[in-house]
Amino acid sequence: MSVLHFIEAIMQYDFLQKALLTSVIVGIICGVIGCFIVLRGMALIGDAISHAVLPGVAISYMLGFNFFIGAVATGLLTAIGIGFVSQNSRIKHDMAIGIMFTSVFAVGIILVTFMKSSADLYHILFGNVLSVRSSDMWITICIGIVVVSLVYLFYKELLVSTFDPTMAQSYGLPIKLIQYGLMVLLTLVTVASLQTVGIILVVAMLITPAATAYLLTNRLWVMIYLSASIGVICSVIGLYFSFTYNLASGATIVLVAAFLFAMAFFFSPSQGLIWKLMKARKNKTNLSMEK
Repeated sequence: MSVLHFIEAIMQYDFLQKALLTSVIVGIICGVIGCFIVLRGMALIGDAISHAVLPGVAISYMLGFNFFIGAVATGLLTAIGIGFVSQNSRIKHDMAIGIMFTSVFAVGIILVTFMKSSADLYHILFGNVLSVRSSDMWITICIGIVVVSLVYLFYKELLVSTFDPTMAQSYGLPIKLIQYGLMVLLTLVTVASLQTVGIILVVAMLITPAATAYLLTNRLWVMIYLSASIGVICSVIGLYFSFTYNLASGATIVLVAAFLFAMAFFFSPSQGLIWKLMKARKNKTNLSMEK
């Protein structure tokens, strides 16, 4: 199927329109929050929260209500639990993350065994954006508005606390509150991404576009715009290949993101490996000529 046929299909099929809008919103919010996750070294906690939503999803399906509710609840409880354990014991932050998210994920696996059908759970684990319902789409849109609005309103606070926590604390900024606020936003973004890329791959959409943008610029606001744009590109191209070749949407989107990261890794004008090797060879040549 050509790109033109794909565009015609979008114009014709309602489910594809919902899939496109949802995947674009997910690409934006993953790109925006992912920048702060990368710069603050919170990749591990992103992975933890993405796995910790499993029991909430399982309970939601067992009780017959929308999985967003249960996923947000367990994700937030896990984030709070990680902070509580690390702040009230000798256990370090990374150890608390490992203990909490594996324990909660294990509970989720046990709960899954009591579910009557695993079809819907498969979509949550691995993502299936083509099966997005209207209610899921609107929840994702609402989460997107909340996330982007809060980042815009508190951009200065996030900027200072990300690059210089000591200075931020001297200015009277609530460092712990900002950290917990980011965890809440991370949980919301994770839950919003479940239908698109799934529990297992959501951390890739949080990290890879932001890491790609990190190789292309040194300014935070530029990084945020680049990361969001890369997230959108990955989502749209991934949706195209998923729909055209009947591939898993989550895996396809993540592979597109990985390809763009590889391109930036090798060919970025400032940080690309190829350019670094060329500069090193040029400097070596100049030194030899001076001798």
